[in-house]
Amino acid sequence: MPSVAVIGVGNMGGGIAKNLLSKNYTVYVGDIDHQKTQALVQLGAKSLNSYSQLPNEINVIIICVVTATQVEDVLKGSDHPEINQSGLGLLSQLNQRHTVILCPTIGPTDVKRFASQIQARGASVIDAPMSGGPVRAQIGKMSLMVACTEEVLKANDHLLHTMADPVFYISNRVGDGATTKLINNLLAGVHLVASAEAMVLAEKMGLDLQKTLDVIESSSGQSWIGSERMRRAILADPLQLEPLAHMTLLTKDTGLALQMGAEVGYNGPLGAKTVETFNQACAAGLSGRDDAAMLTFLRNNSRQSN
Repeated sequence: MPSVAVIGVGNMGGGIAKNLLSKNYTVYVGDIDHQKTQALVQLGAKSLNSYSQLPNEINVIIICVVTATQVEDVLKGSDHPEINQSGLGLLSQLNQRHTVILCPTIGPTDVKRFASQIQARGASVIDAPMSGGPVRAQIGKMSLMVACTEEVLKANDHLLHTMADPVFYISNRVGDGATTKLINNLLAGVHLVASAEAMVLAEKMGLDLQKTLDVIESSSGQSWIGSERMRRAILADPLQLEPLAHMTLLTKDTGLALQMGAEVGYNGPLGAKTVETFNQACAAGLSGRDDAAMLTFLRNNSRQSN
């Protein structure tokens, strides 16, 4: 059972770390937010003081930051003294015994670029974006979309299946995992906006929202993200919710999906409108809120248009 480093221990990375700790893995954790690492140290993790000073026992590094820029900071170094004491990044420490698992939702072009840099050091790469939310990450029931060589897959099969269930093996081409995740998240964004729109319409028509959602969940309009987000938004003020998924995340991901489509000459009818709606919600001050606040945004828009 390898010793594992988890870099980026926010909602998803923190959930992964807790899951691995519960399965008796030795887990090192690193994050620019010292409080997040210390909370996990209290649960038995070890603190990774510098990405460029890996303990020898670490074989696998799971990167769970959010953006391509943050991945770049991890690999090449950043201005954060908490994680960059030597002025170098993770790349300086990698060699043939390491495997780097890239979990952020970023564009396939960036994934391929990072993979090339990692492989140039002799290390292996697994393109493995994740889905399912922090609760499922913590119990090992999130999903992973994996792209890597079959040899690397076999060597890391136990760890991947400890992290996630299901694990989807997409292909042996690094970048295909990222592509699959962006397609999924474009659809998730469309579903979330559509679900919020349906709830506002139901409210305008004088329907009970909980009963309406009960019907939808058992009928043809059901979607996982629509049910999960709207259920929470109905039961509590979305602006008061502790964010499980910030509005900025699907704003980023749907935008990346649209960009990916443009690169192959495809522009569908719903993607651009969905991206526009997320951007408007962020501009309205909801970027730091849970994305269930899409219901609040569309409610406010409907009042202004009356």
